[in-house]
Amino acid sequence: MNDPEIPIIPDRDSVWLETLNWQPTAAQNQQFQCLYEEILTGNQSLNLTRITQPEAFWEKHLWDSLAGIAPLLRGEWDFASTVEVIDIGTGAGFPGLPVAIAFPKSSVMLLDSVRKKITFLESLIADLEIKNSSLFVGRAEQVNQQLKFKNKYHLALVRAVAAAPICAKYALPFCQKGGRAVLYRGHWTVEEEKELNSVLKGLGGEIESVRSFTTPLTQGDRNCVDIKKL
Repeated sequence: MNDPEIPIIPDRDSVWLETLNWQPTAAQNQQFQCLYEEILTGNQSLNLTRITQPEAFWEKHLWDSLAGIAPLLRGEWDFASTVEVIDIGTGAGFPGLPVAIAFPKSSVMLLDSVRKKITFLESLIADLEIKNSSLFVGRAEQVNQQLKFKNKYHLALVRAVAAAPICAKYALPFCQKGGRAVLYRGHWTVEEEKELNSVLKGLGGEIESVRSFTTPLTQGDRNCVDIKKL
């Protein structure tokens, strides 16, 4: 790896610290770089992402993925055991792979309905030696009813998959009692919150918080909706 023709992700350790109160180790930064290189290579045949420039990749894939779990980075979400995470509709591996790299003691399941993407990710996690990540091919609304996955996870992450009520229906069955679904959104409106609240009671969840923030380089609007499983 580290082909001289492949750009290097910029060193943003100070930004990590200022915005998320967390910094990657040198080894984690190297894994982020290798992840970037693997995605660029895979992108040539699989159309994984339109975000390929190094600074944009850092902000919109790496930083954005970990901003969604900022309370975990800060120790505000206290899970007694190894944190079990599922990334629903992982696509090119986001947010799940940055989470797996940042939390080597976690266990991260990457779920997607597109077999080609899961096959690519299988090769990627082997190359990067990300040992705390596993993969599954399937549709969320079917997989979340399987006994081995239902009520299992501390965190269910859903990034840009569908409307918020549908994301909640996908995610909450995966969560154990006291676990959380995190919906990664751009803009967030009062109407969206009302629509989400209308389905949560039937799903056994409630909105714990809506975290609003901007991305550090381009000041894009972000909202993360934290739903707690009751």
